[in-house]
Amino acid sequence: MKPQRKIRLPFTMLLLLLILSPLIAAQKESKSKKDDKAKEENLPAEVWRDPGDVSALDLLYGPGRKEHAPDPNGVFTFVSEDMNGTSPKFDVTDDKGVQWRVKLGEEPQSETAATRFLWATGYFADEDYFLADIKVQGLPKLRRGEDMVSGDGTVHSARLKRHNKNIKKLGTWDWFHNQCGTPRQLNGLRVMMAFVNNWDLKDINNSLEEADGQRRCVVTDVGASFGKTGNTIVRSKSVENDYVDSKFIGKVTADHVDFVLHSRPFILTVFDLPNYRTRTQMENVTRHIPRDDARWLGQRLAPLSVEQIHDGFRAAGYTPEEVEGYTRAVQARISELNAL
Repeated sequence: MKPQRKIRLPFTMLLLLLILSPLIAAQKESKSKKDDKAKEENLPAEVWRDPGDVSALDLLYGPGRKEHAPDPNGVFTFVSEDMNGTSPKFDVTDDKGVQWRVKLGEEPQSETAATRFLWATGYFADEDYFLADIKVQGLPKLRRGEDMVSGDGTVHSARLKRHNKNIKKLGTWDWFHNQCGTPRQLNGLRVMMAFVNNWDLKDINNSLEEADGQRRCVVTDVGASFGKTGNTIVRSKSVENDYVDSKFIGKVTADHVDFVLHSRPFILTVFDLPNYRTRTQMENVTRHIPRDDARWLGQRLAPLSVEQIHDGFRAAGYTPEEVEGYTRAVQARISELNAL
């Protein structure tokens, strides 16, 4: 009996080893991939680049410039509907084969304008254009946004974001733990969120991208701008009077500035604790910013002429009265920054 036991034990161990080895190897490989991904996500990325002569920038066409603008008289072909996010969206191609993402609802105008000012101050921004009307072939009945479509396939008040096949999305980044640019550059972006009253600062709206061999941090959804910040009851998007009447700077100390950005939900929604916590934390994005960094951002905005600011809002299809109201408010905020 003893010799038999000696034979069975090694055989059993060998069998277990054969079974477990692939599992152990797979676990090690999975851990290695996770470690590599974590290291990749922690690599430094650019958040700002020198825009050059700011006074010479064309805010009517923005980062995509005139040569990338969609043809307002062209015909677009429907590709697919996107059900992500809160705004109605769908993809189209134009007659040159360029793909565009069309956004409808409350955000097309405010997002188009916001990208102009982010780009003018040196921050990366999407190539967004606003068209009052576009004709879309093969457009089915949309699950969202159908009330913005006429029977002949004409879509009204649309933001078109140009698809750049050279940009690869790597993931997202958050405001509090990242390696995006220098502290001053990132602080400048934090100020810009208050400058345009962007109250939707979720991580999902922040894209970590790779383009032309460069990693970069981009705020890719800035549609919740140029209105009033606040909870779900009072906040707004793309409402000129709300933007004009809102306060910009909340508190100034010898060294730091708190900019006004309200995002804490209505108290009765506290039962949704994760959302309540996330929305409350967003208010810290625009707080405790060094005065020197806020003033640095103001210096980036100062060269913009009245005509350029007008163009930033004209590009978004605002009425002449709205353009004037927004322009006066933007000028006032630039002056506040440079007076710090």
